[in-house]
Amino acid sequence: MSESPPISPLAPASFPDLPPVAGVRLAAHAAALSYRGRFDVMLAALAPGSRVAGVFTRSHCASAPVNWCREQLGRGTARAVLCNAGNANAFTGAAGEATVAESVQAVGQALDARAQDVYLASTGVIGEPLSPKAMQAAAEQAARALGHPSPERWRAAAEAIRTTDTFPKGAGGEAQLDGETVRVAAIAKGSGMIAPDMATMLCFAFTDAGLPASVLQSLLAGAVDRSFNRITVDSDTSTSDSVLLFATGAVPSSAPVSGPSDPRLDDLRALLDATMLDLAHQIVRDGEGASKFVEVTVEGAESDAAARRIALSIGNSPLVKTMLAAADANWGRLVMAVGKAGEAAERDRLRLWIGDEQCAEGGRIREGYSEERATEHLKGDEVRLRADVGVGTGRNTIWTCDLTHAYIDINAGYRS
Repeated sequence: MSESPPISPLAPASFPDLPPVAGVRLAAHAAALSYRGRFDVMLAALAPGSRVAGVFTRSHCASAPVNWCREQLGRGTARAVLCNAGNANAFTGAAGEATVAESVQAVGQALDARAQDVYLASTGVIGEPLSPKAMQAAAEQAARALGHPSPERWRAAAEAIRTTDTFPKGAGGEAQLDGETVRVAAIAKGSGMIAPDMATMLCFAFTDAGLPASVLQSLLAGAVDRSFNRITVDSDTSTSDSVLLFATGAVPSSAPVSGPSDPRLDDLRALLDATMLDLAHQIVRDGEGASKFVEVTVEGAESDAAARRIALSIGNSPLVKTMLAAADANWGRLVMAVGKAGEAAERDRLRLWIGDEQCAEGGRIREGYSEERATEHLKGDEVRLRADVGVGTGRNTIWTCDLTHAYIDINAGYRS
């Protein structure tokens, strides 16, 4: 494996102090599976009775760990999640399934838990065998190192799941549920192969709230749709994308939650949404080779879904992304990206903005448009693009980054 590039210029100033989540124990382990001199295995152990929800890649070439997690999710129970970095255990056939079996058995035995309650994730190179014995040993060693979650342990866990990420990613906080304080802590990884469809991205979130799996699943699906499914770095969806949410129940509700629309969940839902969106933005800020964080808003579309597809057409366009990298106010590329999206758009009602500078309206360049002002906005590291396509009330926002030569450098040498 090549060394990680310098820390992204868009990175947060520091890793956050994530709260301790009762019922969770953490370990990061340097197993040297694919990397040397760094953590590359993360294990989180969960209290008996913990519940789980999950959202996974829609790739038809999903990894062995993804297939395993999908098969177990219907039970709704969990005792652990194990993740390794550097090898995706994807497109590895029966050998990959054997590694999964060895891994979950090892964790289950170490924690006196059922193997079916152990969740897995792997991230890294596709198509290379992952030794079952090495994973078994790594799981056993990580289990011996488990401890209560401190800020340092959360950071180590986030470090252990990185591949080409240039910084560890975490987010969380506290919310109120039935007058009790509940906590959420989450870690994620992702930098390239990012266009989640539910990038290479993984996210593991933990709460001490007591919620049934069905409610967790609804909360998670909504949070993912409003966050990870609205980012893109390079339009590629991984074989390994997984978002898992665990609830230990250490802070039980005074009465059972009736369902995902229960108003008592409002504060926790807002916290979960904010946590996932924070992590999604961090992934974009760590986009391979990125120098600009870009917000793309589309309005006036036939529906919110249509607006999202148009926005992604803009955000995924190599011509738009290289325009951003060069701070070149070539707004005609935005016209191109809107037109190719396959969604309704009225040419003579189309309006475009770069930052606060309106570029086009009425089917032509806007009178008084200043390319100098538009260019000045593009020179910053926070860029806003907006399009009104003039056919309805649909609106949506996605986040992306620019495309620089560093993206090629990183991916051309990723396996070397």
